[in-house]
Amino acid sequence: MSKPKVAFYWCASCGGCEEAVVDLAEEILQVVEAVEIAFWPVALDFKREDVERLADGELVATFINGAIRTSEQAEMAHLLRAKSQILIAFGSCSHTGGVPGLANLYDREEILRYVYEEAPSVINPQRVRPEERIEVDEGMLTLPSFWGAVQTLDQTVEVDYYLPGCPPPVGLIRSALQALLSGNLPPKGSVLAPDVALCAECPRKPTKPERLALKELKRPHQVLIDPETCLLAQGLLCLGPATRSGCGAACITGNMPCTGCLGPTSRVLDGGAKALSAVASILDATGEAEIERILEGIPDPVGLFYRYSLPASLLYRRVGNGERAREGRSS
Repeated sequence: MSKPKVAFYWCASCGGCEEAVVDLAEEILQVVEAVEIAFWPVALDFKREDVERLADGELVATFINGAIRTSEQAEMAHLLRAKSQILIAFGSCSHTGGVPGLANLYDREEILRYVYEEAPSVINPQRVRPEERIEVDEGMLTLPSFWGAVQTLDQTVEVDYYLPGCPPPVGLIRSALQALLSGNLPPKGSVLAPDVALCAECPRKPTKPERLALKELKRPHQVLIDPETCLLAQGLLCLGPATRSGCGAACITGNMPCTGCLGPTSRVLDGGAKALSAVASILDATGEAEIERILEGIPDPVGLFYRYSLPASLLYRRVGNGERAREGRSS
């Protein structure tokens, strides 16, 4: 009997999700024994044609990490969707847009102009930019189209399950693979992580005051962090109250605040707004001047509250004149 076929693919992301698979260590050998890896171009010599030759639905599951920013990434997402029985958004970038999604604060022209003309390390007096199509002696060369906005995977194709995290914790990967191989999967559309806030599993939970009232917000580099006390109680912006659990409180165990990479629970419509609301509820300020003083401790609100989720949020992207917010391919 042939083994079930699975695939892994990398779109707009840093590659950490691919490394997280390898972090299974010797357990990855059990995965290799149980399945046939039919496509994993970052690790093995596969080509797009290998996927095209597969019958529709021949892949039992595909794990796609990374957001969608180019036409090639969208084409591969559609191709792998057609070939897969189950498609899993693997990691924060495919789940909610991730750090690449912060590019939605800028339009396409601003990004290209900075990268190819204005960046301090660039010397390009002719202002040359890559062309999507250019004819040379050897024939026509093409490049993918660079879209006007970053999209999540499920804004591009239908997604069956979500495995959150930046990168997904090894424990969640292990559980997802076990569920996949056993067929014991939750309803489609589920996020494969506990549906409770991180504070529920935080080792510092006993030190969190019943009522927090902060008159100052601090950044990690400004203070010597107490390794035992609730980070919020120390005035540090920990997003644990607005973030799904399942990571084992890894950052907090490392004496750093949660940054929200596992995304919100199912009861939250907009993760960034939830985090903003959670922080606003613990500020102890009585006047506008005091509020402004406290908020000076958040120099980059979008980068803090929407670090991993801008494309999945109600905001989605910054809109220029004459643009509509949901036109991901707009220039």
